[in-house]
Amino acid sequence: MIDFIRGKLVSVETQYIVIETHGIGYQLHCPNPFVFQKYLDEEVQVYSYHYVREDVIRLYGFKTKKERSMFEKLLNVSGIGPKGALAILASGQPEQLVTAIEEENEKFLVKFPGVGKKTARQIILDLKGKLDEFVPTLFDELTEEAPIKQTGSAYSHELDEAIEALKALGYVDRELKKVIPKLAEEQLPTDQYIKKALQLLLTH
Repeated sequence: MIDFIRGKLVSVETQYIVIETHGIGYQLHCPNPFVFQKYLDEEVQVYSYHYVREDVIRLYGFKTKKERSMFEKLLNVSGIGPKGALAILASGQPEQLVTAIEEENEKFLVKFPGVGKKTARQIILDLKGKLDEFVPTLFDELTEEAPIKQTGSAYSHELDEAIEALKALGYVDRELKKVIPKLAEEQLPTDQYIKKALQLLLTH
């Protein structure tokens, strides 16, 4: 397994980042690629998970080992694939996820794209009592500092990027229309728009 990749961050897209090392560009799909935006053109180290199936070979990237570990645990749940696991992790609220699992709160879990009642029940059956290690340390490691307010017209572009990233995670227009007006009231970097949108989507 490729444990981590260290190199220059050359691109941040809606679904993945690209890290160049020794003349090779590695594409790593991430829960929220835009959390890496501020490191563009700088050297970064990203923990990786090498996913291999008959029809796909793909690298997934994470800011911390524990985030990667949570991804692996979610993948072990029947009915949860890489895209679904990324969508769950993108919320940046693992303490809420663990609480929902421990309290058998299916209503919370089904708010994630691709998670129906059957899958929510399977998540609870497979992971309840097995996630103590992730709280509160995972939340502490994943939480980003408060965004710096900016000025200018970049926000509409950043909000557009956030919307595209949310669609890539599996959210549909009907769901996004409920939260976009609220997002437009604030001026945030793309990664913070995504986090705020996910918080709103999970509380609706």
